Amino acid sequence: MPQPTEVADHDSLPASKGQDGATSDAASEGLGLVGEAAAAHVGGVIRGLPGHPGAVPDVQVIAHRGSSGTYPEHTLQAFEAAIAEGADALECDVRLTRDQVLVCVHDRRVQRTSNGRGAVSTLELADLHELDFASWKPSVPRPPDGGEDPDLGEAGQVLTLERLLQLVLNAARPVQLHIETKHPTRYRGQVERALLDLLTRYGLTAPADRAASEVCVLSYSLTSLRRVHAAAPRLPTVLNTNLVLPWVRGGRLPRGVSTVGVALRALRAEPGLVERVQACQGRVHVFTVDEPADVDYVAQLGVDAIISNYPGRVLRRLARH
Repeated sequence: MPQPTEVADHDSLPASKGQDGATSDAASEGLGLVGEAAAAHVGGVIRGLPGHPGAVPDVQVIAHRGSSGTYPEHTLQAFEAAIAEGADALECDVRLTRDQVLVCVHDRRVQRTSNGRGAVSTLELADLHELDFASWKPSVPRPPDGGEDPDLGEAGQVLTLERLLQLVLNAARPVQLHIETKHPTRYRGQVERALLDLLTRYGLTAPADRAASEVCVLSYSLTSLRRVHAAAPRLPTVLNTNLVLPWVRGGRLPRGVSTVGVALRALRAEPGLVERVQACQGRVHVFTVDEPADVDYVAQLGVDAIISNYPGRVLRRLARH
């Protein structure tokens, strides 16, 4: 069997709907079905849709970078909104600053989501705190012409992973945190060490079992997940991929990996992956799912989790709100 290699992610993709680049019609092309029948086709069987008899069981709804379709991604505001909307879990990306602090930033550089410039790894936390990570989003209130930008305070600052962890642990209900390590990076294994040190301080590296874990570690890098599994074997891990990798196609996941996270486009191309992975006791998460027809489609495939920029919208579609 070929050995896994590092898989590059889309490092500069914004958290916006439609980033998988296909319409709902494309979801049914390979099945030869249309409309609701296409969305409800699973293994040759037509099942019910949300709101219809025989609706699918609940799946976990994960807020992608917070409620990032509405609020600036990776800000405290976005994550607070996702909790308020009822998301089962929050997903964040983490990078190490120059002074070795884990912050929630997706891109290698800060240009897209702030008013600054430079790579996260070359900036210290104090430098990042000087930047505005919120006003780029159209939903953020703007001052009248000629007025000064509003002071957004903590809501507009870069968010540290520790602050997000505190938000989750202090939530009024159970909320899981999915933490994605971003690679490649100049710091390599230091990212995982910093992450595990932080989780250890909060007593989160050794849950009673994986199903009970309050955190989950994700990465496109299998090496990163192997580092985490070696140090904390009880932590659930997710291997993200934009393609159905050859060594995953049969359903068996790499050692130490409990879940595969698959891009919506890839899952459309190979819907049988869900059944094969689950038959091997693995789990399947799908990203990024924002449109109602896509929610129906992946729910009927039986995925274990739906990752969305609009968690509230997904929950309503699943008739959970």
